[in-house]
Amino acid sequence: MKPWFVYIVRCSDESLYTGVTIDITRRLDEHNHDNRLGAKYTRARRPVSLVFQRQFSSRSEACQYECEIKRMTKLQKMQLTNSQ
Repeated sequence: MKPWFVYIVRCSDESLYTGVTIDITRRLDEHNHDNRLGAKYTRARRPVSLVFQRQFSSRSEACQYECEIKRMTKLQKMQLTNSQ
């Protein structure tokens, strides 16, 4: 069973985008180069760079943590990315 990851990328406009994946390298490439598979939000804010990742054993756990992050303020997210 592959691990799941929650990740945060910093966009060119300094905004933060949070997502869930099993392959961070592939997903980062999609955000930066693929107009079909990259998130609509990040398409207009390229390039993006990975600033945070955390591994989980299930998709359910990863999605729960993603929801926690999305409820955070930008300041809290920035503190989270700086703590890693």
